[in-house]
Amino acid sequence: MKQYLDILKKILEEGEPKSTRTGVGAISIPGVMFEHDLSKGFPLLTTKQMAKKTMMVELEGFIKGVTDKQWYQERGCHIWDEWCNPTKVPYGHSEETKRKMAEERDLGPIYGFQWRHFGAEYIDQHADYFNRGVDQLANIVSITQKDPDNRRMIVSAWNPKMLNQMALPPCHYGFQVIVTNDKLNLMWNQRSVDAPLGLPFNIGSYATLLHLLARHTGKKEGKLIGFLGDVHIYDNQIEIAKEQIKREPLKLSRIETLGPTSIFEWTHQNTSFQEYRHHPKLDYPIAI
Repeated sequence: MKQYLDILKKILEEGEPKSTRTGVGAISIPGVMFEHDLSKGFPLLTTKQMAKKTMMVELEGFIKGVTDKQWYQERGCHIWDEWCNPTKVPYGHSEETKRKMAEERDLGPIYGFQWRHFGAEYIDQHADYFNRGVDQLANIVSITQKDPDNRRMIVSAWNPKMLNQMALPPCHYGFQVIVTNDKLNLMWNQRSVDAPLGLPFNIGSYATLLHLLARHTGKKEGKLIGFLGDVHIYDNQIEIAKEQIKREPLKLSRIETLGPTSIFEWTHQNTSFQEYRHHPKLDYPIAI
């Protein structure tokens, strides 16, 4: 996708140095928009190999409202390995703290909890939250089917009262569904964007969510739009990013989902990507 590479180029050319919470410096630009029409192919990055299963498992966990780190790990998703509920192990950089954070299973009321149980009291990763809080995801599915012209189909993961319990305050903190001409469009908002590592994942994950919502509600797939805030490349990623922007984007893949049409019955095993061709893997470091 040329539009993704254009974002990397813009950061490399215009990015201003700034310090970060992680202790690793970065170059950053404010306010970028990403846009892709899914009728032109699925926006799974081709200029490097994407970890498709990891992306799908994380999305499944969000849709199910899972806050147990072990659930993700058992399915081969290790994105959350270094994080945990900070009320149990306060965030820190010491080796002892990192070890304790890795061992603690409770992630706190992260994305999926807010999507499915907004406003409910958070107990721990084992508690049964059925019918507790506001099920924002179920609400937008229902509204899309009954009142597709509605302009209030919004899901928020940003819950100020619970930020101190979350493994990490939401980077992508909300999304909106808009139906136009029977096409389901999805826009997400993101406060902090690790452009080399996180953004390709966010694009693929929200594109899959759009696909699943359209499939469930009987709509056509429309546009995916991302409104991106602090968009950055960490200092230890710059040289690899320069290599990536030299690569020529390949033809986009197709997404295929079999099984139940209900998004709530979906698992990562139901979805595959057809004709996915890509350049070799790039080993970008992650800043914790």
